Amino acid sequence: MWKHSMSRNTGYWIWYPGDFELYHAMQQNFSRVERGYGWPAFWKSEGFRNRVAFRRVYDLEEETSFCVYSSAIGHVLVEDRKYPFGQPIHCGPGKVRISVHAGCIETFPSIYVKGDIIYSDNTWMAEDYTNPPIIAGFNERYAEESQKPSVWEYREEVYLPVSVEVCEDGVLFGFETELTAVLEIHDSRKDRRLRVYCGESREEALDREHCYYSWTPDERTGRCPRCAVRYAFVAQELSAFDEEKTTPGLCYENGELSCVGAGHLKEEIKVRAIHQYTDIPVRARFSCSDVLIDRIWSVAEHTFRLCSGIFFIDGIKRDKWIWGGDAYQSLFVNQYLMADADIDRRTLLALRGNDPMTTHINTILDYSLYWILSIKVHHEAYGDLAFVEQVYPKMVTLIEFCEEQLDEHGFIIGRSGDWIFIDWADLDKEGALCAEQMLFAECYRTMALLGGRIGKDALLCGNYLQKYETMKENINAFYWNAGKGAYIDSFASGREHVTRHANIFAILFDIADGRQKVQIVQNVLHNDAVPQITTPYFKFYEMDALCKMGYLEEVLERIREYWGGMLERGAVTFWEEYDPSVPQEEQYDMYGDKFGKSLCHAWSASPIYLIARYYVGLRIMDPVNGKYELCPHLEYFDSLECVMPAGDKQIWISWNGKELRFGEKNIEDIRNIKI
Repeated sequence: MWKHSMSRNTGYWIWYPGDFELYHAMQQNFSRVERGYGWPAFWKSEGFRNRVAFRRVYDLEEETSFCVYSSAIGHVLVEDRKYPFGQPIHCGPGKVRISVHAGCIETFPSIYVKGDIIYSDNTWMAEDYTNPPIIAGFNERYAEESQKPSVWEYREEVYLPVSVEVCEDGVLFGFETELTAVLEIHDSRKDRRLRVYCGESREEALDREHCYYSWTPDERTGRCPRCAVRYAFVAQELSAFDEEKTTPGLCYENGELSCVGAGHLKEEIKVRAIHQYTDIPVRARFSCSDVLIDRIWSVAEHTFRLCSGIFFIDGIKRDKWIWGGDAYQSLFVNQYLMADADIDRRTLLALRGNDPMTTHINTILDYSLYWILSIKVHHEAYGDLAFVEQVYPKMVTLIEFCEEQLDEHGFIIGRSGDWIFIDWADLDKEGALCAEQMLFAECYRTMALLGGRIGKDALLCGNYLQKYETMKENINAFYWNAGKGAYIDSFASGREHVTRHANIFAILFDIADGRQKVQIVQNVLHNDAVPQITTPYFKFYEMDALCKMGYLEEVLERIREYWGGMLERGAVTFWEEYDPSVPQEEQYDMYGDKFGKSLCHAWSASPIYLIARYYVGLRIMDPVNGKYELCPHLEYFDSLECVMPAGDKQIWISWNGKELRFGEKNIEDIRNIKI
């Protein structure tokens, strides 16, 4: 378990490591609602434990007392004497062995030990009666006896509508931006039923048939469940009798025809949105002379924060799930925006689950591979070796699970039930897919690198490195097409089909050599005959690869065109997918669904990473010792002011077109820097 500094007499709720994350992941993945019914994620993942023992040995100089609190069923053993939860226990002086046994059916076992000397912290061990005891898990957010670790605590902020408009037989309320909110409806009349239709867009809120969220407010509180909302359409819900005798705007009340009163509704109904969010402070600030880039950064930040709660989720409408590929990209954005290591850890623990590994993460082969790569990204951002030590055994069992499905060339292939995704694109997926092999090769290199960092056997690490070199050679032997000057998707089909995806990975993971990379740029990335990428998801990798190859001016223009294009179409948060060639009236369509597209998707926040990494030029070298590299490319801006996190430091840069100033500030002092 990772270490935190804890002051004396500071206690925390503790649990078996990972159980907190797995429980809340289940809650998160079962939270999807679509048009009034639940749509949970049913992929398999080993869940939290129901029985746990917590152990600690104290050498007491004097008599002391403590009390154990838990929502679980169980007892406390002090030496051989048994005590119930909630009762003061006196012990000492001398050596005292304490065991707390806790069991739950509905949630994960957790305990809070309160005392002057004896209290629950990161010195306690947790045991599941199967494996050796390990350091107990905890989260600094749960430091009070009155808290319940099974409940994630959100902050709340009230938003009032910025527009109110009578539409047909109801009233459309619009908010300044998209929110994750509980709507509260106050009706001055109490004798009618209302129906609320929530939408990410005006069009969705007004479309009662295809709107994802529609609610009848709670009779007592007037509240509707938490959902993604920018527009809320409120209309009177008529009875079948009323509907038969009513034209829009009219209804029968007490046998007489009267106005439904959309105009009256406007006067009689008040709506407010109670935005619920996880308070993760933003540590980056950015402002430059390019107004459009400024706005793109701001919208990307809002998008990302909405999708950063207890975990990184894909978006705040529709799925609201934890996806391995989405999370991988979120790690990159997080290190330059919030630099919050804890949400990284929570997300990665939730995604992996427990052994045995029986199916791929999210049922997607590439998402399992991204999980291994995510551990390296997290480590490089925060130097969190203790976390690497905790999860490395799961990295080993995951890669062993992957190795159960190799073809005769050592390439990874899908098994029955696997989803090989990579991207929504026309990929040739017959046989072993090239892009998957590049991810798999990078996993081997990651296993060797991180194994060495935590002192694993040199033979083990050397074996992983040899597998990496072999895979790299085989990829170039089977997938590099000299005639096309590019990597093909698959050799099994004979189609010699070229897409951008594998070629982008070849640059990012250094599968290609210098000569090949130049050819890839010319023959693929700068070749309009190769189909364009239309998802922000893979635009992230494409822009990253072009930056790595030095095409900074081109990437900045593409950011303006692609993400700026969404803004021109009215976006207030960035979308799951955007194809500029699609007409405006079809922009919200996806998955064969009129409003299937998520309009607030975390993977579209990548401009934050691209700007911070390549234009501000900040690269974390050694976060533990505060070492970083700063190579700004300010020739693209007339002026620039920014603050960026670098481990425990804050780096500030000021550029007025002539003079560059930069320096460091402690986190506590950063508020003194004016942007």
